[in-house]
Amino acid sequence: MTTYALVGASDFNGAHFVAWDREGAFDCVIAVDGGFASLEALGRVPDLALGDFDSLSYVPEGVPVRRFPPEKDASDMELALEEVVARGAAAAVVYGALGGRLDHTLANLSLLASFAERGLDVVAVGERERIALLVGPGELLIEAADGGIVSVFSLTDASTGVVEEGLKYGLDGATLTNRTSWGLSNELVGTAARISVESGTLAVFLPL
Repeated sequence: MTTYALVGASDFNGAHFVAWDREGAFDCVIAVDGGFASLEALGRVPDLALGDFDSLSYVPEGVPVRRFPPEKDASDMELALEEVVARGAAAAVVYGALGGRLDHTLANLSLLASFAERGLDVVAVGERERIALLVGPGELLIEAADGGIVSVFSLTDASTGVVEEGLKYGLDGATLTNRTSWGLSNELVGTAARISVESGTLAVFLPL
């Protein structure tokens, strides 16, 4: 499975990126505007730098660049995800998309849901959590761990047939909406867990 890493301009979990990068998890690394500076600080040269570069304040040199005008209808992250899809990648791990400006975080979560619904296997990595997007019908298997918070939210108006097994609190065929806190702060209890949904799109918050 071809996996791309996207590094945006927000809070960057460099330790997680370095660990996965060393394991050869990424077939391609794209710096999204100010994410170039985060990679540069690690000494990691991306395969592509993309964006309008207003956050970075300069256009990178020595790497392939796709530059866009600042006046546009899509964010740099959306353009980067479109690039990933156009290249035929199956999965994307997105860094620098959470934290910082709340409006950017909300926009990025909406984008991740949209691209997951188009068939891209997408995960966002923050400082303390990773967020997997689960589109119905589908399931997510979670390895056993002694403790850790798992939260599940609907990013569509309603997500039906939601099942949570192997966690402290179970669900069996529940309907979650995007107007409730139901799904917040479940717990891993040392056994493998499973989350599934029949229809709708879920954001599953997992511990790193």
